[in-house]
Amino acid sequence: MKIEVIGSGCKKCSNLFELTKVVISEMGIKDAVLYSTDINKIITLGLISSPILTIDDKPILVGILPDKEKLKDIISKNI
Repeated sequence: MKIEVIGSGCKKCSNLFELTKVVISEMGIKDAVLYSTDINKIITLGLISSPILTIDDKPILVGILPDKEKLKDIISKNI
């Protein structure tokens, strides 16, 4: 499974990356979480907001930084 946070490098994007690593670990998922600041990835997805959380290149979260429990819920529904 490919889990990636894509963003501009702002604080919100960095925070989502760090939170995602914690949540993935707590859920027992061994896959690494990738982080990209490649703006072309955002454009290719047809999105204009960041941060973006993708699983297997499918956007599952766009433009928000949820709390830990909400992020767990979002990820569990998309794996």
